Amino acid sequence: MAVDTTPRSTTWTYVDGEWLSGNPPLIGPTSHAMWLGSTVFDGARWFDGIAPDLDLHCQRVNRSAVSLGLKPTMSAEEIEALTWEGVKKFDGKTAIYIKPMYWGEHGSWSVVAVDPESTRFALCLFEAPMGNAHGGSSLTLSPFRRPTIECMPTDAKAGCLYPNNARILNEARSRGFDNALVRDMLGNIAETGSSNIFMVKDGVVFTPAANKTFLAGITRFRVMSLLREAGFEVVETTMTMADFEAADEIFTTGNYSKVLPVTRLDDRDLQAGPISAKARDLYMDWAHSSRDV
Repeated sequence: MAVDTTPRSTTWTYVDGEWLSGNPPLIGPTSHAMWLGSTVFDGARWFDGIAPDLDLHCQRVNRSAVSLGLKPTMSAEEIEALTWEGVKKFDGKTAIYIKPMYWGEHGSWSVVAVDPESTRFALCLFEAPMGNAHGGSSLTLSPFRRPTIECMPTDAKAGCLYPNNARILNEARSRGFDNALVRDMLGNIAETGSSNIFMVKDGVVFTPAANKTFLAGITRFRVMSLLREAGFEVVETTMTMADFEAADEIFTTGNYSKVLPVTRLDDRDLQAGPISAKARDLYMDWAHSSRDV
């Protein structure tokens, strides 16, 4: 029986000079990206008439393309302008996920190496409600780990990294948790299976130092900056599971849901604490004050 490839929400994709609705067939069985994984993407958000840090997300997808051996074919400014064009195709009520992407169509001198001249671009926008900021999430410790930059292109938002994230999430959910803390190859906490991680101890905010084993996110950096501007001490450092087990608060940051509290770590219940709430309020206040349209 054929798999239904219809998208699960209203979707528009810009490719080869035109906007197409639904899920257009773009990659064939001989495409390099199909069997050898030469894909990168980024993810921004539109909600309430704003798209926070859209310019930075558009810049990062081009950096990711270069890291994977692809050749960006659009400027960040062109991607940003296309995004605002695409947003107008929606009803303006439901939040939108903004996904610019590049992929390779052919191999180069080796079947395995991608030919940068065969790089293709698409911009996909689809409806995706924001995460529930008041629900909280549960975490455990994953048995799987993050690779180093010597092993994988961890400096890019590359599709080939995400099967590892998927098995992290699936294993955690098989044990009744929403997500998991993930260690690097030295055993230190790097991130969760889908977001950057913060903890609070005695009023000080801590987050794992960016060591190129995980993508130090745009929302992560924005939240760190806003907390510091508000007078909080924010420390990037090497962190262990024991640090999180002793935390007063834990929260995550990421583009999909922005700032979310953690309300359970293994068998320990946690409160959605005041600094976690402040971090989200600071982010949302900043986002709405920097309205682009």
